[in-house]
Amino acid sequence: MTRPSMNTLLEYLFITIGAFIMSLGVAVFLVDAKVVPGGVTGLSMAIHYLSGNRIPVGVLMWVLNLPLFIWGIAELGRSFGFRTFWGFTVNAFFVDFLRGDVVPSVHLQDARAVRWLLENDFFFLVLIGAIFLGVGLGIIFKFKGTTAGSDIVAAIARKRLRWKPGMTIIITDFFVICVAGLAIHLRGLSPDMPVIVLMLYAFMLLIVSSQLIDVIIFGFDYAKSAYIISDRHEEIAGEIIHSLGRGATAIHGRGLYRGVERDIIFTVVSRREIYTLVDTVRRIDPDAFMIINRVHEVLGEGFMPRGEVDLGALTRLGGGRQPKDPYGMDGDGEG
Repeated sequence: MTRPSMNTLLEYLFITIGAFIMSLGVAVFLVDAKVVPGGVTGLSMAIHYLSGNRIPVGVLMWVLNLPLFIWGIAELGRSFGFRTFWGFTVNAFFVDFLRGDVVPSVHLQDARAVRWLLENDFFFLVLIGAIFLGVGLGIIFKFKGTTAGSDIVAAIARKRLRWKPGMTIIITDFFVICVAGLAIHLRGLSPDMPVIVLMLYAFMLLIVSSQLIDVIIFGFDYAKSAYIISDRHEEIAGEIIHSLGRGATAIHGRGLYRGVERDIIFTVVSRREIYTLVDTVRRIDPDAFMIINRVHEVLGEGFMPRGEVDLGALTRLGGGRQPKDPYGMDGDGEG
């Protein structure tokens, strides 16, 4: 039996951290607010309401995810392996733990600040829940984990029906939100707020959390590209290469207004380096013409692919060595 690598252990650690953050949003802010996030979590909350709050949400999440997990392995093989099992198991445990179903003395949903938000600032309460949910799920996905549920349904639908995963998840979440709304209505759990309003909050929750998931996985635009047109292009190129440590490409061009031929410099730098680049160009040639663009992703030497994490850098943190830039910006590759 091979021992897991340090990178694998770190991935499981971050999946656990992500599950805890996600569980904070669900257990502390969303369950008592009656705003469901869709998927298995939302369905579990609906059954929890129908049971008169007797069946814990985490238990229902685990029970509902288990057959989906088995179905996923049968249909898709081991791609939904132990990471998925670990993800939905620790997520379910943390939900019940935080709500006091594991240790009765722990019930964060009854904290004074949370109750005040529930009674006086419902929008902000739901927004906080959406942030925790999106950040937690984003961390789980970023480190190659999943919480089962809609992910497995979407993967199977793609295999059997050729449905796009995004469409499947939207349909599933819409159905779950409607079921939860019906459950809340039947139990009379929202006397002060119309059920349709809670459902609209649920859709807002999905939009906010999905955007945060993308930010966590892919990050903000982490690089900038620049076209520089200047009569002193050779001096500027030298500064880019020797001072910034970045590569540059010369593109031969001709200005159509005066017919002057010159080289146009093209380079890609990190977000924090763009200010140094602008200052450098202005210092050398105040009349230089610059076009700066946001870059979604850079593939090549000196840049890490968007959404990847340098786990090797994390393992070196305790060894007295300086970690590399998490986006691979320390290299000397071409821009």
